[in-house]
Amino acid sequence: MIKINKSDFLIKPFLKRDNFRAFYQIISTIIPIIFVWLIVHQIINHPFSLLVKSFLLIPNVFVLTLLSSRTFSLMHDCGHNSLFAKRNLNRFFGFLLGLVNGIPQKSWSIDHAFHHRNNGNWEIYKGPIDVLSLEDYNSLSKREQIFYKLSRNWIMLFPGGFYYLVLKPRLGLIIIIFNFTKDIVKETFYKIKKGEISKLLVINSRVKSPFSDYGDNSSELFELIINNLVVIIGWIFMSKWLGLVFFLSFYSLVLTLSAAILICVFFVQHNYKNAYAKNTKNWNIVDGAILGSSNLDIPNWLNWFLADISFHSIHHLSERIPNYNLRACHKANIHLLYQSKFLKLSEIPNCFKYIIWDDKNEKLIPIR
Repeated sequence: MIKINKSDFLIKPFLKRDNFRAFYQIISTIIPIIFVWLIVHQIINHPFSLLVKSFLLIPNVFVLTLLSSRTFSLMHDCGHNSLFAKRNLNRFFGFLLGLVNGIPQKSWSIDHAFHHRNNGNWEIYKGPIDVLSLEDYNSLSKREQIFYKLSRNWIMLFPGGFYYLVLKPRLGLIIIIFNFTKDIVKETFYKIKKGEISKLLVINSRVKSPFSDYGDNSSELFELIINNLVVIIGWIFMSKWLGLVFFLSFYSLVLTLSAAILICVFFVQHNYKNAYAKNTKNWNIVDGAILGSSNLDIPNWLNWFLADISFHSIHHLSERIPNYNLRACHKANIHLLYQSKFLKLSEIPNCFKYIIWDDKNEKLIPIR
């Protein structure tokens, strides 16, 4: 295998960020979302039969799901500070895009940056579904092994998607508030007695959530609170406009399907046959990008909804490349990507077999 270095790639011309293109991408995503919701409002308030309404709503679910996926993909670019030329613009619009899908962008992007720093090092980063090593899997009981296999089945993309976007940010805040309140009540009298009142105001040690990407510090907690407040106010408004039961069920369906797509894409871009899966001492970040990130061979219209994240090897090689330059950078360096994995849509189901990390042989394997 020929060793390829990052310096071999032509990257610099594609790092330039364009505020006009970024604004256009956001506008061309948000305006259609508003337009589709207006169509949904007209359908449910028109005296159609229930059957006709259901039939008319199906394409709107489909379109909103794809637009939600695009919104998330643009938020992802903001998290890498690559969509706009200015960091403040990326932070501002990343926060707004996060509101559409109900997810706090800052916490998510910090957790995602950890993935980029360690991609291909399976000793540190276990992928989107916490892949077990072969040794750890073999140490499980038979019942635990069955549960592990079932919980990593592709069908779990749907309950997993519902949890990821609809429930997780809300549960994260509730648990943080509960733990914070419990600690304050428990320690108040002790600290007062010891004369250590100022220590009650220490935030960072109290907001840690059981979820790795929420509440790691006070700034993340602040964004989590604001995100939840604005999202819940938005839900209340939409429920009054469209009806509580209809909105919550329709919106939950859209987010569930959208998250399922995103989780699926993220999974198959790192879990596949012969994926780069080293331990720390043998790991190299460039090899992790080129050999540990698959590129999706999908239709152009689908690429648009995913903001060209299918050109994933180049994205991992340099996450500062804006999505609108990824395709051109990929084409300019295609001669260096011959060792990279290119996945067709028909090959995606096969990827869900690779849910065990063989740490001795440094590769992903199916469960035997």
